[in-house]
Amino acid sequence: MEHVKQFLNELEMDNRTATMLTGAACIVGALVVLVRKVNNHHETRETIQRARDRRDESLRRAEQAVVQYKMSHQATQSSAILGLSLSELTKQLREGWVTPEDVFYTYMEKTINLNKNLNCCTGILLESFDQLKTVGSKKEGLLYGVPVSIKENFGYKNHDSSCGVVVNLDQPAEMDSVLVEVLKKQGAIPFVKTNLPQALLNYDCSNTIYGQTVNPYNLQKTSGGSSGGEGSLIGGGGSLLGLGSDIGGSIRIPASFCGCCGFKPTAGRLSSRGLSPIYRGQKCVLSTPGPMAKDVDSLALCMQALLCDHMFALDPTIPPIPFNMEIYQSSKPLRIGYLESDGYQTPSPSMARGIREVKALLEQAGHTLVPFIPPRLSYVMPELGVRGVFADGTATLLEKLKVGPIDPCLRAQVYLYYLPKWLRKAIAIFIKPLCPRVSALLNATTGVGAVSDVWKQHAAVEDFIQETIAEWRRCSIDVLLYPVIGPAFNFHYCGRLMCPLSYTVLFNILNCPAGVVPVSKVTAADEQELKQSGTQGDYWDRLFKQAVSGGEGLPVAVQCVALPWHEELCLRFMKEVEQLTQQNRK
Repeated sequence: MEHVKQFLNELEMDNRTATMLTGAACIVGALVVLVRKVNNHHETRETIQRARDRRDESLRRAEQAVVQYKMSHQATQSSAILGLSLSELTKQLREGWVTPEDVFYTYMEKTINLNKNLNCCTGILLESFDQLKTVGSKKEGLLYGVPVSIKENFGYKNHDSSCGVVVNLDQPAEMDSVLVEVLKKQGAIPFVKTNLPQALLNYDCSNTIYGQTVNPYNLQKTSGGSSGGEGSLIGGGGSLLGLGSDIGGSIRIPASFCGCCGFKPTAGRLSSRGLSPIYRGQKCVLSTPGPMAKDVDSLALCMQALLCDHMFALDPTIPPIPFNMEIYQSSKPLRIGYLESDGYQTPSPSMARGIREVKALLEQAGHTLVPFIPPRLSYVMPELGVRGVFADGTATLLEKLKVGPIDPCLRAQVYLYYLPKWLRKAIAIFIKPLCPRVSALLNATTGVGAVSDVWKQHAAVEDFIQETIAEWRRCSIDVLLYPVIGPAFNFHYCGRLMCPLSYTVLFNILNCPAGVVPVSKVTAADEQELKQSGTQGDYWDRLFKQAVSGGEGLPVAVQCVALPWHEELCLRFMKEVEQLTQQNRK
């Protein structure tokens, strides 16, 4: 009996010891996790600060160089240079009326000054000062001596392409992207990288590294995104020509918001090698690089310069199709489809007015306008657009956002993605009677299931493309006049409003070339109509009204679209719209 008691006492002591050891292990484990979190937070802050310091140092050094140049070149006619169009500038550079140095330092100064208010730059490319020293002697290339801005995710040797996420910092490119190489070959001087939203998949322009980019027409409005730094810089006059990228409207929306021209070519017409997406492999909604500029002729000149033997050699996957100037310069009357509202997202008054006014001008000019409605838009936006981009249920995007805080512009959008798929589906079912669009889009973020479902998704996209082309052929139209989101939003609405993207993401799904041309400004009458529109519609209709309010004086744009691989025809249509609206203002 004594042995049993002794055994039980020892067992009790062993249990107490085990409990104490387990408790101690838990405390140590918790402390280890806490220390790791603190260290990770500290490392993240240091990584962000290094990126900001690099940007600030590049701006400081560039500003010093500008001051020194101006002191020794006081006769430089900066205002005259800034007043030249790209076509005029390239002509004067070739003929020697202006020097590459005067042009470069003029635009560098303008960019540095604009950035102080707009926060549009992620860093000056200091290598451009060295390139300037060699470009002057050659006088070669269609863009000889032209300073060009590039979106932050374009590869430039020894510079980050972070896509606005901390996890991508301190990973500088080992070589230039193909399009940067081609720009240099054509005599252009890439001189600055421009801002974008955190993780790219948002049409605002803010991230936790470089901050919020604002609109050059109204500092209380966003520039749009994801190529928002480009839109802001070009709209403010700090760059004549820039390169952006477009997945869902990322060139066209900031062009609309900032009053400049933007062009999304057919995916595959320009090389994407060296251009960083937030994640690779997504094939339903195609991304593509494209130019942004003050006018359509500049877009056409850029396309002509990029579609050259040098690009075709650097990237043999690109069809070797040079720019067809004959089509761009054609003046034959067009048969044009048009649409004022897509029936999925009610347009703002200025969006609809822009279409009506341009339609009337085109008809007066001898073109034929016919109604055109793409099929099944209420299905296309959630099922082909959102489910295609987030086929993995947003897992890859969230993985990219694990390091560092979530930016306010993305917060409302992303927090829902952290919910389990089953809960997102349940919420979608629950809110469907009240908000069918919100329900469908939330459900679409859960992605697809098996590999066979990915194949079905791709097949559905292919079927929709053929269905739309068949309707295009039935209407016998050459091009399409279409609304584009606008005017510029108030801050922090882009991440809360997915529905307006129906006006732009459609042409990424269809892989059509599409461009934006500014045609008007928001009027007091537009604002009054917006106020009188009441609170009809669902939650997103009311939110959209809040987003675009207070827009008087902001740019109004329209979208011009052609069938895949018809870039020259699309640009020719854009040029027609631009000329007619400019003549109408005189």
